Amino acid sequence: MEKKNRIADGIPHTPNLGISLIPIVAIFVLLYGSLRIFHLDVQIPLIFASIIAAFIAVVILKNKWDTIEKGIIDSIQNAMQAILIACFIGMIIGSWIAGGIVPSLIYYGLKILSPKFFLVTCLLVCSIVAVATGSAWTTAGTLGVAMVGIGSGMGIPPAVTAGAVVSAAYFGDKMSPFSDTTNLAPAVSGTTLFAHIRHMVYTAGTSYALAIIGYMVLNTRFTGEASSESDISAVLVSLKEQFVISPLLVLPLLLLILMICFKIPAIPGLVASMLLGVICAILVQGQGIEEIGTVLSYGYSCETGNKALDELLSKGGLQNMMWTVSLILCSLTFGGIMHSSGMLSCIANHILKVAKGTGGLITATGITAVFVNLVCGEQYLSILLTGRMYKDEYEKRDLAPQNLSRTLEDFGTMTSPLIPWTTCAVAMSTYLNVPTLDYLPYSFLNLVNPLVAIVFAFTGFTIRKRSQVAPEDILD
Repeated sequence: MEKKNRIADGIPHTPNLGISLIPIVAIFVLLYGSLRIFHLDVQIPLIFASIIAAFIAVVILKNKWDTIEKGIIDSIQNAMQAILIACFIGMIIGSWIAGGIVPSLIYYGLKILSPKFFLVTCLLVCSIVAVATGSAWTTAGTLGVAMVGIGSGMGIPPAVTAGAVVSAAYFGDKMSPFSDTTNLAPAVSGTTLFAHIRHMVYTAGTSYALAIIGYMVLNTRFTGEASSESDISAVLVSLKEQFVISPLLVLPLLLLILMICFKIPAIPGLVASMLLGVICAILVQGQGIEEIGTVLSYGYSCETGNKALDELLSKGGLQNMMWTVSLILCSLTFGGIMHSSGMLSCIANHILKVAKGTGGLITATGITAVFVNLVCGEQYLSILLTGRMYKDEYEKRDLAPQNLSRTLEDFGTMTSPLIPWTTCAVAMSTYLNVPTLDYLPYSFLNLVNPLVAIVFAFTGFTIRKRSQVAPEDILD
């Protein structure tokens, strides 16, 4: 009788676990078919999965369309800062390349390569580039390819070098303010970009130190020979021919780090970074106003004659970020429907039944993020869905949102290249020409980071209450 009255009164049904999992299963099937069979962009299966989720929400669960539409709009509204930052990121990358900042970072990074500690230096160099560009895929697909070739010349198996490249690339992917996932995680969790990055330093920094030790030990198994010095020299010569290279051009990166440390708001900090790139492009590299305008809009086009280098440095621009923006919008649409219909809450409540204490909550959050990676094959969904599922529970337990955003990256971002059917793993294995399961055992940082996060969670180390963080670092 009560159920009939609820229907008569137009009250939405409470979803059960079976109903709630249908859109998750649907998105897995659609992603698999679209990415593996039809080779479509990830936005298309996300749109169709959103249609399925909306159908269930409105037709089966009897939600009003106005409620679902408001959920979509609210979801997008919560991530507007991330969307704006993504637009600025495109302009920053273009201006930093045109200004010689990124080329100088690559140049001096390659100069410190040591055959005796190749894996460690590979980790350091690729980390510098990944942080500077905010792109794991670009780092692995260009500099990473070169590192695998150089390592092979030194007698180091490709899988070993690929593991170091993947570790470095995803360290940069999660620590760079230019990365889309680094912007999405705090936006979903309700904290600021730089507060999120500062909080990640603890788990990521510890994991990075452990990874360095691991690669130092592993490197002793191989004899370093400088047989590939000519490859490095060719890149260095190409860089100096195309750009003015100077140690002073490393300063903008140091200034960006200082802005993070001094809690400068994200958008003003990124605007300042973009202007630094423009100034360097005009005063140091001799670029004209028209050229700078084109770079800011469409990105930098590099033509050194070195294919790997040209691919690395031909990127950026506002228009080139529209693909990322569209992906964020499609992901947020799906997440908004799942959240407003109660399906996300249903799944989360079943998991939370076994999540006792702060350690249990953070571990459950991490396991959920990995599960979404396994099911959906996409790190954006891992961050988005998991964040929306647990955000209210973190607030209810008086935990600062930085704890949630950090956990999303420690698990969601870091495990995405280790699962063979995810888009990240496909990209890594394709770029580096090494199967995912071959480089997986050597991706020390990606493997260690979730374990470090669990240890920190259960010991309470660096776990912050809402009252222990600055009010301006909590957005809601």
